[in-house]
Amino acid sequence: MMRALWTAATGMNSMQLNVDVISNNLSNVNTYGFKKERLEFKTLLYETMQKADLDASYTSGRPVNLQVGLGVRPIATSRYFTQGNFQVTNNTLDFGIEGDGFFTINHGPGQLGYTRDGAFKLSLVEGGSMLVTANGFTVLGVDGEPIIFPSDVVLTSIHVDTDGSFSYTDKENASHDLGMKFDIVQFNNPQGLLSDGANLYLETPASGGPLHEADDEVPKLSRVRQMVLEMSNVMVTEEMVSLIIAQRAYELNSKAIQTSDDMLAQANNLKR
Repeated sequence: MMRALWTAATGMNSMQLNVDVISNNLSNVNTYGFKKERLEFKTLLYETMQKADLDASYTSGRPVNLQVGLGVRPIATSRYFTQGNFQVTNNTLDFGIEGDGFFTINHGPGQLGYTRDGAFKLSLVEGGSMLVTANGFTVLGVDGEPIIFPSDVVLTSIHVDTDGSFSYTDKENASHDLGMKFDIVQFNNPQGLLSDGANLYLETPASGGPLHEADDEVPKLSRVRQMVLEMSNVMVTEEMVSLIIAQRAYELNSKAIQTSDDMLAQANNLKR
């Protein structure tokens, strides 16, 4: 009975964390480029009371083990990098990625971040306007330098091709290449990326280094779409079902604790 108390307690702790993960998914249902997470579990140690043991003649012994589990623990949060739906915004500085790529962001001195959120803004600098995120982080081009539009370029005339190349249209409706291009990267194991808030991911040894689509070989090139934003891939109905399941599992584990406590109380009352 004491074993059941601690086993059920591990189930309650795990389900509480599961509810936290689901709540985070639901709270980010309208976050651009957000990718939902799933909590994964692993069984704890088993107490072996008797091992399976058969003699060579198979005439005696135990054909099965006698074991009892000691609970569960969370082992990982897996992130689903499936494509989210696109929302048309008609904003020149809104971009979405169709495929497995990420925009490259200057996250700080010597540190790069990566994002699927293409709701970019402009920051005035000497000689023009620089493309930045809503938090002010610089968006980088294939040369590793910030993307800066000259002051004489009308921002509403800026066009981005599907490969991320920038151009603009002058008053005579002639197209001119700006010589800039988004640095779109992919990762061999995007599950290994570290979430750092502000819709940014950081490279880790598990994710591997970034594969630049402009230079490196990737399984399939991404396509950049302008005037659209990628929405979260969270499905509210699926999350609500998962939330109900987690809640019921939490209740069942609490019921197991209550039952074990009642059994202990009955055992204590036997001497009376």
